[in-house]
Amino acid sequence: MSKFLTAALALLLCSAAPAQAGEVALTFDDLPGINLPSEPYVEEANRDLLAGLRRHHVPAIGFVNEGKLDTLNRRRETAILGQWLREGMDLGNHTFSHESLNELGADKFIADIAKGEPVTRALLAKRGKALRWFRYPNLETGPDAATKTRVADWLTAHGYRSAPVTIDADDWEFAVPYDDAIRGHDRAKARAIRESYLAHSAAVVDWARRGAKALFGRDIAYVMLLHDTRLNADSIDALAGLLQARDLKFVSLDTAMRDPAYATPDPYVGPDGIEWLERWSKALGRDLHWDDYPDVPADIVASYDALESDRH
Repeated sequence: MSKFLTAALALLLCSAAPAQAGEVALTFDDLPGINLPSEPYVEEANRDLLAGLRRHHVPAIGFVNEGKLDTLNRRRETAILGQWLREGMDLGNHTFSHESLNELGADKFIADIAKGEPVTRALLAKRGKALRWFRYPNLETGPDAATKTRVADWLTAHGYRSAPVTIDADDWEFAVPYDDAIRGHDRAKARAIRESYLAHSAAVVDWARRGAKALFGRDIAYVMLLHDTRLNADSIDALAGLLQARDLKFVSLDTAMRDPAYATPDPYVGPDGIEWLERWSKALGRDLHWDDYPDVPADIVASYDALESDRH
């Protein structure tokens, strides 16, 4: 556990370990970083995050927005992607610009997927690997049936598989005020945000496991959505610890997707970016317990909104 955790928080994170083992794949969106204030900041965050994943033997995948490569120094940002591969991680496509499918429409969105391929595909090819995974920005898969089908068919025809999400702790919302605290050298605030994030993550993981058991009567192999941030770099030991305390084994996305749960139909059509437990609840006609879903703390919401004009 992180030395920054209080004893009370550590107890919370470790208190809900179940008897039955499960599996979880960690996936990180928005490589080479959700926030790019300076090259050293981004390089350090990725270096520390990868070191933590290595310490805990986590076979993660990072989803790349190639439009971010020119935000700072293209050569150095591309080198970060290479470092992910050298550490044994996989890479996927998250579109070039991270624009909304709802706003672009199918054809422009498909063009943005294709525009986001070249660097990632070439880096993978050098290691004898193929670009196979795609993650929808904001988890928006289509506001109407025609758009959803058009994009899904294009992905299939071009060798992609969509990466679903079954655990989403809204880490991006904590990450923005955390970056602000780190850059302002406010260690107490950064520590408080980190502890709030970990407590929220623990609650969301526990809720997702209850949801999976309500739908399938068992633990599934979960896919957890995270982002490439300084927050996760600084929290990775504690995050790994809370998952391990719940007897969740780290597996690759490929391994997790072998779970038969992921063959469940996804009937959802609409503008919202909802995760897959909710989609499957519609397919299976089984309710999830939304009355006890853990909301992001109000102070974190307020801090995010004070710093950013748009919601993720």
